[in-house]
Amino acid sequence: MFSIRKIGVIGRTYRHLNRYRQILAILFKYGFGDLLEMLKIDQYIEVGLKMLTRKRPAREEKLTRPQRLRMAFEELGPTYIKLGQILSTRPDLVPVEFIQELSKLQDTVPPFRFSEVQKVVELEFGLSTGELFEHLEEDPLASASIGQVHRAVLKDGEAVAVKFQRPGIHKVIEVDLEIMLHLATLAERHIEEFALHRPVKIVEEFARTLEKEIDYKIEATNMERIARQFLGVPYIYIPKVFREMTTSRVLTTEFIEGIKISKIDRLDAAGLDRKLITARGADLVLRQVFDHGFFHADPHPGNIFVLPDNVICLLDFGMVGNVDRQTREDFVELIDSVVRQQEARAVEVLLKLTYWEEVPDLRALEREVADFMGRHLYKPLGEIEFGKLLHDLLELATRFRLRVPPDIFLMMKALSTVEGVGQMLDPDFDMVSQAAPFIARVKLEKFAPQRIADNFIDLTSKLLRFLHQFPKDMLDLATMIRQQKISLQIQHKGLDTLLATHDQISNRISFSIIIAALIVGSALIVISEAPPLFFGISLIGIIGFFAAAIMGIWLLVAILRKGKL
Repeated sequence: MFSIRKIGVIGRTYRHLNRYRQILAILFKYGFGDLLEMLKIDQYIEVGLKMLTRKRPAREEKLTRPQRLRMAFEELGPTYIKLGQILSTRPDLVPVEFIQELSKLQDTVPPFRFSEVQKVVELEFGLSTGELFEHLEEDPLASASIGQVHRAVLKDGEAVAVKFQRPGIHKVIEVDLEIMLHLATLAERHIEEFALHRPVKIVEEFARTLEKEIDYKIEATNMERIARQFLGVPYIYIPKVFREMTTSRVLTTEFIEGIKISKIDRLDAAGLDRKLITARGADLVLRQVFDHGFFHADPHPGNIFVLPDNVICLLDFGMVGNVDRQTREDFVELIDSVVRQQEARAVEVLLKLTYWEEVPDLRALEREVADFMGRHLYKPLGEIEFGKLLHDLLELATRFRLRVPPDIFLMMKALSTVEGVGQMLDPDFDMVSQAAPFIARVKLEKFAPQRIADNFIDLTSKLLRFLHQFPKDMLDLATMIRQQKISLQIQHKGLDTLLATHDQISNRISFSIIIAALIVGSALIVISEAPPLFFGISLIGIIGFFAAAIMGIWLLVAILRKGKL
């Protein structure tokens, strides 16, 4: 895993001051100076911060906070672009309005030099590009923040696409991750509302996700796994991986000559059937989601090519999702309960699919779900927009602080994306009708004889394990009690208000007794004419009366401020 440490928390020095200053300057530029001041960064990084300009350009004043964050990430470079892209798939970590904006981040940067490509080949294979390839084109086909793709020809004459990782990207990412972690730690420490979103956890999860994404061997495995799903399906094609020429920094796959699915004029010129392509593309994603549970999580038009005979080809497997059988069945039950307008059942399943810190108001949630159903299901089935339905369902869950797991969100996003691509090719495309057979099949599988038998065997096995383990656990518990290794801790909840009221009453009674004692004592002193005298009255008695008056007024004001006498 990337080396990230909570630096700056331990000491007051920082190893990457120039990069830190650059990040802070960009954040100030896009109007996040108020947050940086709340972080109290000056306590940790003192050198050179006074040189930063804190004036925001007028152009950014008119933009929303999510828009400014997206622009800041684009200017901050590869690590932050990836952070934004990954956060755009995590509704459990960031608000929906930020997800919508961060999903627009474009991962395009200038290519690195061909001499750097040659160095990567030598480091990974111990051979020169001439020894490894018959031909390797110097100009890349595409360039991104993590790597770039070149066309090449192998020694046996086969055309391939080779993705090379950008040199030094590991070091760049590690430096940025250390700074991110430091800022996240300060946010948890100084900004209460940020602490609720657990920024340190976000950075740590981002580091784990990014580590997988920049390991090209994992992407190769994803390609091979999805290819196995479609063995024997003639209209779906996944490029072949050349394992002997693939490492964690180099990915070599079959080169695909096809037409991007978004190039409608070229599809028509080639005589391809757009309706058939749409149905097959939707079938491709629906099979992955509902039949296999392992799916390409980013099926946007740039990652889908069309080959001769209306064959669909998927590219770029860096982002995948994985949902188990139980989650798929729960998701289908949610969709089914929404379509049948059963709000109580829909709420029950929604709570199973999400997680939360506090149980939401179920009555209010049921009312919102009923309103949601009314907005979407008054129209004919063919006019229901599957993507819009899922998006509004996500917003509803977010309003009630229900956290949607990332893989469920990726599944929803993949289904929404393929619906959008389908309607671009075929305006009459109906995603609901296309998905109906898959949903029905998932529902029926729960009642298949083999499934029922497997569930019974599994339940019996768990019961036997429990019966075998329970007596032993009870004996262990009894032993620990005898050895006094168990202690009972009682923590009261809800008594703080009662105790505070009790303290307040006790303080007022004590205060009243002191005032009464002062008045009685002062009266006795005045009667006894204890010296010194002031106009024949004991000065000590006068001071006592004065003190009692002040304390009495103080007590009266305190009672009136509470609104109760």
